Amino acid sequence: MQNTETYNTLQKPEILFPTMKPTDVPAKAKATAAQEEKKEAAIDFSKVKIEPLFEEEVDFETFSKSDFRAVKIKECSAVPKSKKLLKFVLDDGSEKDRVILSGIHEYYEPEELVGKTAIAIVNLPPRKMMGIASEGMLISAVHEEDGHEGLNLLMVDDRIPAGAKLY
Repeated sequence: MQNTETYNTLQKPEILFPTMKPTDVPAKAKATAAQEEKKEAAIDFSKVKIEPLFEEEVDFETFSKSDFRAVKIKECSAVPKSKKLLKFVLDDGSEKDRVILSGIHEYYEPEELVGKTAIAIVNLPPRKMMGIASEGMLISAVHEEDGHEGLNLLMVDDRIPAGAKLY
């Protein structure tokens, strides 16, 4: 039989419940850190200029002929003898590599784009640039800031499969 004094001095077992929240960081500290991240990420758009919207309308039938697809960037390299062009080898879901050239080298280094998921229009006729056939166009957002052009390649969540059609 167990001694009552010994039993009372033993620690009682602690019951733990699983949680998805980190238990080692106080909630207030997490909230403060999130607010700091938002402050750092805030962008001042007051000096940004964008192109005006087109006044000419496009009928739905014409628009619906454009084939926009999610594409996975398999390879990306600078085009020799070109300061602007990057050559992309893309997975467009068709089981055949698609090559697209894009003049965005000023904004991106090739190695930072490999593995990303971008958006391309894939039913444009091939166009030769620097002797290489470009089979479509990657979609970018362009703006002007402080007299300089800014460009952002439209990239989407990597969970979107290659070849997914955009509507």
